[in-house]
Amino acid sequence: MSAFPNSPRLLKGGIVLLDPVSGSVQRVITLQYNPDTLTRSLQVQSVDPAGGKNRSEALRLKGPPIETFKLDAEIDATDQLEHPDQNSATTQAGIYPQLAALETIIYPTSSQLMANNSLAQSGVLEIAPMEAPLTLFVWSKNRVVPVRITDFSVTEEAFDTQLNPIRAKVSLGMRVLSVDDLGFDEKGGNLFMVYQQQKERLSAISRGGTLGDLGLGGIP
Repeated sequence: MSAFPNSPRLLKGGIVLLDPVSGSVQRVITLQYNPDTLTRSLQVQSVDPAGGKNRSEALRLKGPPIETFKLDAEIDATDQLEHPDQNSATTQAGIYPQLAALETIIYPTSSQLMANNSLAQSGVLEIAPMEAPLTLFVWSKNRVVPVRITDFSVTEEAFDTQLNPIRAKVSLGMRVLSVDDLGFDEKGGNLFMVYQQQKERLSAISRGGTLGDLGLGGIP
C-alpha cells in the first residue's frame, strides 16, 4: 500500500492507435516516464494578401494553425531487471519490445507490404498507399489529438550482456492533423474539433486584462 493513500494519481502521457474506419482502439502505448518538457509550435494559416494590395484579406485565416509537438521520452529497464523472475520478457529482450511498439507505428505492416508486392507482381499498375492506424497523442483529458509522427529518433544509452538495450531516449516529433487534413466526417476530424473547442472553453475562463493594465485609457 502507498505511504500516501490520498496522494493524487499520476497520469501518464501516451499514444493510442485507432482503426481509421471503425474508430476502435487497436493499441495503447503508455510512456514509462512523463517527459520533463513538451515543445509546441503553431504556424498561422493566414491568407497572403497578394503582395499587400488586397487589404480585405489581411485579417483572414485559411484554417487552424499547423501545430507540432516535440518531446523526449525515456525508457529504462532497471527496475524490471531487479526482479528478473517477474519480468522474463525484459530479461530476454531488454526494452526492445517497448521500442518496437513505438517504432512500428511508422511502419506499414508486413502483411500490407506482402499484399502490395503480390499486386505489383500480378501486374496491377496503380497500388494505393497503405493506410496506417489513426494515431492519437494523449496528454491529459484536455489534449487528445490526432497526429502524424514526422520525426523519430532513438538514442540507446545502456545495454545488458546480450547487447539488448536497457535504457534509451526516444525523440518524437508530431504534427497535429486538423479538419483540413481529415475532414469533418472522419473520426480524427471529430477529435480535432473537440480539441479546439476545449481550447476555446479554457480561453473563456482565463482572466482577461484591462486597457489600464497596458497603460491605456482607451483605444485612440
